[in-house]
Amino acid sequence: MAQKPSIPKGTRDFSPSEVSKRNYIFDVIRKHFHTFGFQPIETPSFENSETLLGKYGDEGDRLIFKILNSGDFISKVDDVTYSSKNSNTIAPKITEKALRYDLTVPFARYVVMHQNEIDFPFKRYQIQPVWRADRPQKGRFREFFQCDADVVGSTSLLQEVELVQLYDAVFTDLKLPGVNIKLNNRKILAGIAEVIGAKHLLVDFTVALDKLDKIGKEGVIKEMLSKGITESAIEKASPLFTMSGSNGDQLNTLKKLLVDSEEGSRGVEELEFILRSIAELGLQSAKLSIDVTLARGLNYYTGAIFEVSAPEGVQMGSIGGGGRYDDLTGIFGLKDVSGVGISFGLDRIYLVLDELNLFPEAIGQSLQVLCVNFGEQEAMASLKLVTQLRKAGVTADVYPSDTKMQKQMKYANNRDIPFVILIGGKELENQSFVVKDMKKGDQTTYRFDQLEEFIASLG
Repeated sequence: MAQKPSIPKGTRDFSPSEVSKRNYIFDVIRKHFHTFGFQPIETPSFENSETLLGKYGDEGDRLIFKILNSGDFISKVDDVTYSSKNSNTIAPKITEKALRYDLTVPFARYVVMHQNEIDFPFKRYQIQPVWRADRPQKGRFREFFQCDADVVGSTSLLQEVELVQLYDAVFTDLKLPGVNIKLNNRKILAGIAEVIGAKHLLVDFTVALDKLDKIGKEGVIKEMLSKGITESAIEKASPLFTMSGSNGDQLNTLKKLLVDSEEGSRGVEELEFILRSIAELGLQSAKLSIDVTLARGLNYYTGAIFEVSAPEGVQMGSIGGGGRYDDLTGIFGLKDVSGVGISFGLDRIYLVLDELNLFPEAIGQSLQVLCVNFGEQEAMASLKLVTQLRKAGVTADVYPSDTKMQKQMKYANNRDIPFVILIGGKELENQSFVVKDMKKGDQTTYRFDQLEEFIASLG
């Protein structure tokens, strides 16, 4: 007996209904990307390993899926290296490519390679899958889509303001209420590390702080101590763990805490500008709030950082995030090209909309009209009618065989098709067709020359 097939952990098959719902989210996001002036690009699903490795920190590097070289790759490993059983020394000899971890680093590579073809500032969007060798759990997959919007070639904070507006526009259009856009600045975190005497451990400090909502205060302190951050330094940073109040209150606290740090004070000023601008422009439905523990544990962020949380009561991690990176392209040889970008977590947004029943009712409806098949002549008349309906933009089909009426009607019910058309011998003779409303149960007869009237009734 053949073994039942399976798929890798952290990946999924999608049913027609699920694909329709995902496409609905894609369409909303893509529409607003266009409205805000972003242009589409695409990059390969895999990159040279050297493009990706070392760009996400140690934790990110461990989650990159590496692709084995083709052919007899193991023969290129010398006996000493092979017998060491050290993956760090063996890997470079057997793998030269890797699946992309995100869309931002490949985008930076794209900008450098195509810099002479690009008009700066360059606003791009990208909707493609990425892969991470993470432990699968609710809302966390090994293969998932990212929907990114970035601007490179401008240091203006108006870009950050615009990205907050973009988040607000998309989530308002998706009718997702109570979304919270959390805001911080890496300069503030660098300033805090400076004033507590842990500037040389900035990455360890921010990576640990970013886990506050996952492992709690005690867990963060334990991790910081393990990374060499002293107890006195952690004590000085302790106000971060419990900071609360309005955005204004938190800004005032930060100003006092960072008065002796030039970099930290600059971060507070940037934060203040974004908040003041958004207060003047207003938001449609989202909330914007400071979160000083937000660190976005990726090494390339240098300024504003964003993270979007789902409405209260929904158990879900972040559904979006991003930030400013002042010199990401510098790692590929193009210096001083600042950028800022955000990402929408498609898969998590899907789960939130599904949990809150926010998808439009008709979204999974693949057919508006099905013609019942009563035989060869009737089927041809039905196909002519369906051809006209399709030209008018109505999704329609003919059941392929003249099987039992009960089976055809069950098929229509199972697919949630709202209207069934019946053209039998009598209708052929009268040049008419009968439309059955599957929800109401009533029937209406139209002549063939009244097809436009039927189409108008569909709305």
